Amino acid sequence: MKTQEYDQQIASSIIASFDARPELLMQILNAFMERFAWINDAAIRQLAAELNLSRAEVHGVVSYYHDFRTSPPGRHVVKICEAEACQAMGGRSLAAYAQSALGIDMHSSTEDMTLEPVYCLGNCACSPAIMVDGKTYGRVNNERFDQIVAGIQESD
Repeated sequence: MKTQEYDQQIASSIIASFDARPELLMQILNAFMERFAWINDAAIRQLAAELNLSRAEVHGVVSYYHDFRTSPPGRHVVKICEAEACQAMGGRSLAAYAQSALGIDMHSSTEDMTLEPVYCLGNCACSPAIMVDGKTYGRVNNERFDQIVAGIQESD
């Protein structure tokens, strides 16, 4: 995943594109994630100031929803489904294996990889499912996980 350096002017233009409406904070945060790949402290301060919200209100939303990162992601983002269907088909053991194989915990990053849980990829019939850099894979076991990760690392 490519991150872009945080830029206050770009951030202001994103906020303005939503008419600086505080009730659209979620949509604005999603736009920030799309542009910058994470929400830093400067963004939280700017959002609070431009939307007339407290920093605590903005931070509360950012920290509550798992889709908003507060640190830069690795070059690749691996999301492992933790919804019921995937759990029933071995998703928990796959998540444990992924953490061991990548050497990081959920919600953690290295320069190369970010590992995150996700709660349903809509691929329940092909459980367990993962998403790597926006592409969904089904029926993933430990061996297939290794193949997928090796494939993305080779493409770097």
